[in-house]
Amino acid sequence: MCWTGTNRFRNGTLIAVLAVLAAVPAFAHHGWSWTQDGFFELKGVVTEIYIGNPHATLDVDVEGDIWRVELAPPSATMRAGFTEDVVKKGDEITAIGNRSREETEKRMKAVRIVIGDKTYDVYPDRAPSN
Repeated sequence: MCWTGTNRFRNGTLIAVLAVLAAVPAFAHHGWSWTQDGFFELKGVVTEIYIGNPHATLDVDVEGDIWRVELAPPSATMRAGFTEDVVKKGDEITAIGNRSREETEKRMKAVRIVIGDKTYDVYPDRAPSN
């Protein structure tokens, strides 16, 4: 008995299923589908800074709660002028963007960061007009 055709079909099907499953987490994470509509403003103190892949992030203390503020991918974040040199732990910031749809999750995707009198639009095409 020859199983070659059946095995190729099974292997091909398995590879296709694995490829789809591998793509689901990336699709779920990227984009804006996980955020609420309308802008959300968050003010607090920076506790952690990460400028790296897949997105730059800030952890921000807001009245004792730590919020994760996601920015753009590193190249777009730095193109906006927002680098590790412009912010440090302890800085007060305002983040404007979209909050997570999951109300219990303290997470947002920022389109604009304000530190002092400096504004950084990391998603300029999504940032609110001044």
